[in-house]
Amino acid sequence: MDNFNRTFVELQSKASLWWPKELTTLEASTSIIPNLIETQDKFISILNLTNSSPEQIFSIIESANFPANLFLKHLVVLSDVGGEKLQRYNSNFDSLFPENEDGSRIFQYYWRNEMHEYIFQGLPIKRLDNSKLKIDGKGLLEESQLDDLKRDVIMLLLFGSNAEDEGISANLNNCMIGNLLGKKDDLEEFIKQRYIHVSRITGGAEANSLGQIAQKYVMDFLKNHLTDDYNIVSNGHITGVTHNEGRTETTFDIVVSKGDKSVAIEISFQVTTNSTIERKAGQAQARHELVTSSGNFIAYIIDGAGNFQRKSAITTICEYSQCTVAFTEEELTVLIGFITEHLL
Repeated sequence: MDNFNRTFVELQSKASLWWPKELTTLEASTSIIPNLIETQDKFISILNLTNSSPEQIFSIIESANFPANLFLKHLVVLSDVGGEKLQRYNSNFDSLFPENEDGSRIFQYYWRNEMHEYIFQGLPIKRLDNSKLKIDGKGLLEESQLDDLKRDVIMLLLFGSNAEDEGISANLNNCMIGNLLGKKDDLEEFIKQRYIHVSRITGGAEANSLGQIAQKYVMDFLKNHLTDDYNIVSNGHITGVTHNEGRTETTFDIVVSKGDKSVAIEISFQVTTNSTIERKAGQAQARHELVTSSGNFIAYIIDGAGNFQRKSAITTICEYSQCTVAFTEEELTVLIGFITEHLL
């Protein structure tokens, strides 16, 4: 029989601590804010150097060898214009920017009290979204250069609020960073404050998203390594396992069932330390008693350098877990062994 019960030291010796290579790409798609903060100084310098004309910014982006998709992602985040809004603008392009007799579409806007015109070259298209602009997680893994579509969107995000047409200006009222071009102090204050705000909002969401990635990976692993007579449910329940004096079914990250028996699985993978592992540790004894008293089983998947900074929490979990494994293929195979041994 495998050693399903682990001590803190035993578990740490099996742990990967950092995201496995299988999840690196998925993690990158949720971790854009740190990358934006890391590159914000160069982004600010490009905006600051744009001083003679609005469209000068394109030559500066190219001469700075700054990826156009990363530059565009900065603007999208700072302007709070996501994929849905971009697609809405694209869908309404005919009413916002109707074609002239020669087929051109012109964006008229003010910059430094003077009227400027920009002729669209790429918009509208059939569907505009983050992947088309290479600003989704997968797209940002590769550097992308300026093209007509990116130029069009950059101009809208920089100067949309300055449109001569009041309807366009109202629709793009957050798109005002162009007013700060060439104003270094104002740029730095606005952008750095904005990223502090964005980081606070997205921090929890990012951790939650990473947790979902780990959960999905485990779900897929279990489905690929267990036979069809096992029922595998994400955010599942076990019959008779409740809290709040029986009023609420207890939810587990994953529940694997066969016949009338189940294994509840809780997952935590944190590269940076946070309170998630403390919460799971605080629930560990009660969950163990609830699950085992009903004749079922409970297991934990614990990994990540951040989690192993919380020795007391992990020690508690190990004490109240019937199978504790780390987040590696070898370790998940141990979990498979536990499940098949106990769910006959």
